[in-house]
Amino acid sequence: MMRKGLILSGLLILLSACWSFAQNDSHYSLFEYSQNVYNPGAAGANNAMCITSMHRQQWVGYEEGRPQTTIFTFDMPIKDFMGLGAVVMQENIGFQNDVSFMINGAYRHEFSFGILGAGVSLGLLNRNIDGNWQTPESLEGDPVYIDPSIPHKDSKATFDMHLGATLYGKDFWAGISASHITKPYLKFSGTKSTYLARHYYIAGGYNLTMPNPSSDLLFSAMAVYASTVEFQINVKYLYEKKFWAGLSYRYSDAVVPMLGIHLAMGLSIGYSYDIPLGKNSYKYNTGSHEIMVRYCFNVSRNNNMGRYRSVRRL
Repeated sequence: MMRKGLILSGLLILLSACWSFAQNDSHYSLFEYSQNVYNPGAAGANNAMCITSMHRQQWVGYEEGRPQTTIFTFDMPIKDFMGLGAVVMQENIGFQNDVSFMINGAYRHEFSFGILGAGVSLGLLNRNIDGNWQTPESLEGDPVYIDPSIPHKDSKATFDMHLGATLYGKDFWAGISASHITKPYLKFSGTKSTYLARHYYIAGGYNLTMPNPSSDLLFSAMAVYASTVEFQINVKYLYEKKFWAGLSYRYSDAVVPMLGIHLAMGLSIGYSYDIPLGKNSYKYNTGSHEIMVRYCFNVSRNNNMGRYRSVRRL
């Protein structure tokens, strides 16, 4: 118990140092289902009204302060040439609580080989800090030293903006996007400014139909660049267009088994579990859980732009 507290205290001290610099985006193992979070060009891509919820519990095994993220997204096509969406996200990490709300809008154009969507996301992020810092001395019963340069309770809000484009075909999808275009800053009492670092995303996927028509292989990959490059690739086996299971590898970080099901009436459920590797495989880090629930229903009678819709991909 004492050792866990010391390790967690060290992590929180590192987080406090990061407040003077940049804040990285959360990552998702089931990134195919969270495209509206990082790429506004995906708004309306399913040619259906879709409501998605995802929850991620990171570094299970630590008692307090580990990252926990919940997102709700909504998107739908409007007529033949627009997509509209919204994203609500809450993230807790240490004594920091972020709540953001974004509105996504995308212009969509149909080509012979697919539909291209280009969009912008505008919104606000509110960051709250409320905590009682612990030091190794305080864990032994000594008084906590109050450092005036570390915020103990504060709240700030800032404007945020993302840009992105996606291309969807019958058996493939691809996207490129950038988050935090304005590099928004937050200034807390007694500290240097912290900011949301720009992140650059490239993602895509391909659906391979096997000779047996009841079987499909689904490939997808994502590369993210902020201060370093993070790369992840997913491979899934889909049976009867309903049940799927797969494996993901995130470079030098985790191996991720995953499974899911597409139920009737547009309901999909997915689950993944990150098994940490290498330098991130701490003694008390037993992995990360992620769960996704999505419900899509058709709201358009247009048969042209609807022909690329595929719940297998998204």
